[in-house]
Amino acid sequence: MDETLESQIQFLIEIDKLKTIERRTRIIHGERLENDAEHSWHLAMMALILHGHANKEIDMLKVIKMLLVHDLVEIDAGDTFAYDTQGNTDKHERELKAAHRLFGMLPEDQAEELLSLWMEFETKETPEARFASSMDRLQPIIHNHQNEGDTWQKYNITSDQVLNRNAEIANGSATLWKYAQQIVQDSVDQGILKQSGF
Repeated sequence: MDETLESQIQFLIEIDKLKTIERRTRIIHGERLENDAEHSWHLAMMALILHGHANKEIDMLKVIKMLLVHDLVEIDAGDTFAYDTQGNTDKHERELKAAHRLFGMLPEDQAEELLSLWMEFETKETPEARFASSMDRLQPIIHNHQNEGDTWQKYNITSDQVLNRNAEIANGSATLWKYAQQIVQDSVDQGILKQSGF
């Protein structure tokens, strides 16, 4: 078999492991936890549907590529819970090492492209990265609201924590940040998210 094709197929086989990485959030229409592959697909769909709410004009193909690539590193690094302050201290180093290993399986041009997309997502310096990050932050808020605060309650998360953690949604979409704030307020009002200070 052609060496390029073989390396591409091996990479595709390797990234199937993303389906085994569980997140802390339940799927909306069931009791099981969402996996990283489902999360990435859902974010890509969200971007496709919600891109009209981006603060700036964006290259949608680039956003979707970023969203499909952004969590592949968790195959090696694992999913770090958003509110785990200890786990987040070395998250970037673990994920960078994983990025080099995983993307390094590909032919050089593709390895460079995927690493560049991943780094762009991480640094959030472009309109595309900021909008992609907004999708990544908004989706768990929607899931938790739909799941009656399941993860928030399980880990004793407060409204201030949710708002502080996710304020960067505004960098990609002021409209979606306003929507996220309303979801948080509705969740507090419904008693499924603890108000900070109580």
